[in-house]
Amino acid sequence: MPMPSPDMAPADLAACRAMLAGGSRSFRVASLLLPARIARPAAALYAFCRVADDLIDRDGGGTDAVRALECRLDAICAGRPGPWPADRAFAAVVERHGIPHALPAALLEGLAWDAEGRAYDTLDALEAYAARVAGSVGAMMSLLMGAVSPAAVARAADLGVAMQLTNIARDVGEDARAGRLYLPREWLIDAGIEPEAWLASPRFTPALAMVVARLLRVADVYYQRAEAGIPLLPVDCRAGIAAARLIYAEIGRVLERQGYDSISARAVVGARRKLTLLAGAPLLAWRADGVSPAIGPLDANRFLVDAVAALPRPCPVVPWWAFGDRIVWAAELLARLDERERRRVPASDRA
Repeated sequence: MPMPSPDMAPADLAACRAMLAGGSRSFRVASLLLPARIARPAAALYAFCRVADDLIDRDGGGTDAVRALECRLDAICAGRPGPWPADRAFAAVVERHGIPHALPAALLEGLAWDAEGRAYDTLDALEAYAARVAGSVGAMMSLLMGAVSPAAVARAADLGVAMQLTNIARDVGEDARAGRLYLPREWLIDAGIEPEAWLASPRFTPALAMVVARLLRVADVYYQRAEAGIPLLPVDCRAGIAAARLIYAEIGRVLERQGYDSISARAVVGARRKLTLLAGAPLLAWRADGVSPAIGPLDANRFLVDAVAALPRPCPVVPWWAFGDRIVWAAELLARLDERERRRVPASDRA
């Protein structure tokens, strides 16, 4: 049964958890829904992702920052991490769970595309980006759970891409105000929107709503594909991943109710709705048993699946009674988390 490496020092793990608590809310919620043996290495994975994002993206790092991170990753994968808690913790996880260099390297490549301001003319090009910044994380999470078959990794990468497309649909306004445009430019042109002119003066229009709705429809297809991977996970991980899938896809439903306007307001899934979806996660996990995982990977994700195809390991066997305990525990934690979030988000922005 996969367990955290004994080389992950408690102080390093604590530093990673602190980064998780102050960072991505979606990743944080997902970690709360997972058993501790998975949540611990997931915190280290998140911390490395956060460090990379901060250095390449948020701090405006260019080529030098990318090269520095590539060197840090090389050292991590060689078992000689630098003197940073996130690097040391992630190195332990890489060694314990057999994460191939190609997966975190793909993440760095996607973040480098952000740094260079790459444009995405087609859906295929956008999916190539999503595979790197999110599909790679899904594949690594699959390894942490011990689900290493090509089908399991393909479905985990599907979920990562679906979540990233949802992120893009939700953050159109926020990204535009930062000078970024991720929507496929061919789609914008088809809708009568000139991409550069719109980016210079972003505003919501019915034509833009059509493009956002189109992207969410693609995301929904990949959420459906990802469901087939749930039965391939350890028993006590299934409901957590099902809940993460349901809650994240619900952002798209909130956008629908907002008329696909992600310029004027940010789509937020309310606490009550999250708890309802959480309660329905066991049903989704059970229903997914009838879905065939045999469909191949997305073309954009194929290199991720290939990178772990030579790493077969058996999935751990988990007592069935752990399933219900995990749902109750996660519900309590999620309720507290949402209460803190409601105190931070103005009432006018809640959905």
